[in-house]
Amino acid sequence: MWSGDELDLDAYLARIGYDGELAPTSDVLRALHRAHVDTIPFENLDVALGREVALDVKSLQGKLVERRRGGYCYEQNSLFAAALERIGFRVAGRGARNRTRGEALLPVTHAMLVVTAGGREWLADTGFGQQGLLEPVPLRDGERVEQGGWTFGIGVEDEGIHVLRSLRPEGWKDLYAFAPQTLWPGDFTVMNHYSSSHPRSSFVGKVVAQRPGAGVRTALIRNLLTTTRTDGSVEERVVGPAELIDTLSGVFGIELDAEEAAGLVRVHSAVL
Repeated sequence: MWSGDELDLDAYLARIGYDGELAPTSDVLRALHRAHVDTIPFENLDVALGREVALDVKSLQGKLVERRRGGYCYEQNSLFAAALERIGFRVAGRGARNRTRGEALLPVTHAMLVVTAGGREWLADTGFGQQGLLEPVPLRDGERVEQGGWTFGIGVEDEGIHVLRSLRPEGWKDLYAFAPQTLWPGDFTVMNHYSSSHPRSSFVGKVVAQRPGAGVRTALIRNLLTTTRTDGSVEERVVGPAELIDTLSGVFGIELDAEEAAGLVRVHSAVL
């Protein structure tokens, strides 16, 4: 279903620096997930440039693996799903409603995965940016895990809605909520169309690059670079057009060609 047979698995594993066991176990799932989020950054740069965001495996491999770019949730989790499927995991998609913006009721636009391993279901999500998981979380009510100094929890609400939460100094904060309905690549394509082209999408018309990490999270949204640490401290600085490409490369590890770099500087200058 996720076209895992079309993926160059060796190239993907080399990209994320993984040379361990390949078997559909919970230990392998955790290790692959950690390697992926540690290596492939979250970014919307093709959306910012007004380009089509393709989700077929060959396009994803060309962009995220061969050209060493990053991507956002549909790209990240579609690529991860193809790799997991190729290894032998059972993988299903889910659609989530972002809850990080206070009381605003946002549409279901986030794509993540539920993976079966070790006799249980795991929430796997390599594409939620700097607030996201480092490793999968068992999908059961009351689950609480610590990952690299960050604490995540799972809750269940009415109608079987699952909620992923993050523990902050001020208490638990909802990240997103999702129903148990299974989604497939075609559903990701529809959601991707809104996020990449609708004028109300939070990804259109500006530069976004993010990375989660053990002990520290980093995000560039428009011109503000934010670094957050597990002790609750936050550092912010403005990134101007002259610094943009060096920041994307040095902080986020995103490799760009000259045409992409010039286009992004123009976009970045226009939104300041």
